[in-house]
Formats: sequence, C-alpha cells, structure tokens
Amino acid sequence: MRAPRSLLQAVAALVLAAPAAAMAAASWTPDQAVEIVVGTSAGSGSDTTGRWMQRWMREKKLVEVPVNVVNKPGGGGTIAATYINQHPGNGHYLLVSSPSLLTNFISGRSAIKYSDLTPLAQVGAESVVFTVRADSPLKSALELAQRLKADPASLSFSIGIAVGSHNHIATAEVAKSQGADIRKLKVVAFSGSADGVTALLGGHIDVSASPASAVLAHVKAGKLRTLAVSSEQRLSGDLATVPTWTELGIRAISSNWRSVVGPRGMSEQQVAYWDDVLSRLVRLPEWRQDLEARLVEATYLNSRDVRKRMDAEHGLLTAVLTELGLAKQGKE
Repeated sequence: MRAPRSLLQAVAALVLAAPAAAMAAASWTPDQAVEIVVGTSAGSGSDTTGRWMQRWMREKKLVEVPVNVVNKPGGGGTIAATYINQHPGNGHYLLVSSPSLLTNFISGRSAIKYSDLTPLAQVGAESVVFTVRADSPLKSALELAQRLKADPASLSFSIGIAVGSHNHIATAEVAKSQGADIRKLKVVAFSGSADGVTALLGGHIDVSASPASAVLAHVKAGKLRTLAVSSEQRLSGDLATVPTWTELGIRAISSNWRSVVGPRGMSEQQVAYWDDVLSRLVRLPEWRQDLEARLVEATYLNSRDVRKRMDAEHGLLTAVLTELGLAKQGKE
C-alpha cells in the first residue's frame, strides 16, 4: 500500500528541517544586551578589566548586541555573585571575578561556591604590590618586614575587596616569614583597591597591598612609593626597579587573577560562544598592549582550564585561610 502523498511531504519536510534544527541546537548567540558585572567600585582592577572587555567587544564587534558594565560593590563581591546567579542559565550575564570568589565561600562570607557558577575564562593576573606614601618613614621592604616582626599590629594595610583576599594572603606571607602572628595583622578591606589607595593617599592607611594598576599613576606622579611586589620576577616598565619579596629572601608569592564567570546552569552552547569570543578578545593586539601598560600578566585559560585552576586553588586557599583562622567552609 502506497503512503498518501501528504504523509510523504510531511516526512520530507521533517528530514529537511532536521539539519537546521540540529544547527540551531548546537549554537547560541546573545539576543539582548550583555551585562559585564563588576563586584567592586569604579577604578578597581576588576572594574578596569570589565571596561576594557566592554570596549573591545564593542569596537571589534566581537559581540553584536550592546555590552554594558554594571558595578555592584559590597559584601566582598558576594552582592555581584548573588546578582548574576539570580539569572540561571542566562548567557547574557558575565561577572569579572578574582580569588575572592573562592575565599568568600571558604571564609563563610558567601554561600555561593565557585562551582555554583559557570567558569568561562581567565583573562589575566596581577601580582600584589606593597605601596606607601612618598613621605612614609618606611624606606624599604625590609623595614616593613622588620616592623611586622616586632609588632604585626603596628601597621595598617588596605587589602581591597575582602578579608582573606589574595592581598591579605600576600601580607600574611610576609608576616609569617618573620615569625609574626599573622592573626594579629591590622587589615582593612575596602570595596575596591582604588578606595584603599585613596585611603593611603589621605594618610588613613600605612600600607596598600594592591594590584599595580591601582597605584601606578600615583607612583609616576611621585605621590606614592612601592616597596616590593609578590611576583616571582620583577615587573616591567615604571615598576622595574621594585624588588620582589623573593629576591629579598622572603617567600611571598600571590597573584590576583581576573576571571570571567557566568550564572549557574549555562548551556554548553552558551559556554562555547563565550569561549570563542573571549579567546579572540585576548588575542587582540590592543588587549595585549593594555595588559602591558597596566603590568598585568597575560594568563588566558579557557572554560575547561579555568575550572581546573579553581579546583586546585580551592584546596590551597582553604589551607591558608585555616591558618589565618578564617576558614569556616570549604573543607569538604
């Protein structure tokens, strides 16, 4: 018995439609404005990263829809993380994150673990520089270390976004090398590194532990003086004369990576889209020139590799924060 012509036509239509449907299911592109969310105040390292991402996504047409930067400071970055996770499975929301994404959970400041979000990329890393006012009585990094040895509470440090951050950890490593009680350190967390530097300029803080980008302009203007950096090798450019803690015989290596994450539940197609966009972004000559100007190391990792990096650092940071007496979660 021969099938009715209408049935054959319907089957043919389904067969022809199958490749198109498969292609649609395998791809995703944004169809509304993209928000790059920053959990710190304007002028911070994360904010600068987000705004450069926005600029080149627009100018190079890496993204075909509007791209906006939205600052949501507070809670050491937890407000921003909570905000994007209120949009599960929505690939239009990106968060510029730092190690605080991990340390906030470990220290109990946030109920959101990095695995509750969707890691997408690492786009750079900044070492921690220790900076004082130009008229500070502290003339060298070794003098700073000696002060901490004599009395770890004798100096106040601005540490950026949250207690337990990479800036706090770098400061603790210096104090620990001197045999000081790292739990007695006097640290003050601000909504962003730029706010901490403002406090330093105003004489309200003795030392800033921050990314180079937050202090570079003030150092060049002669208002601030950088004592040491937590990198394995010296930085370049205007801070090339600043010694590393390592070359001074002090083990203090800490970096603030800048990563991009999305809300929980993003699809494979959404992740693939941002893998493509962000990999093209970091290859732009303009992007690399900006990193060099801000003394940021180019450390691109894709979505798969940045998740592995976070997995490894979660364990390491849990150990450090436990020693600081700050670990309340993350021991599972």
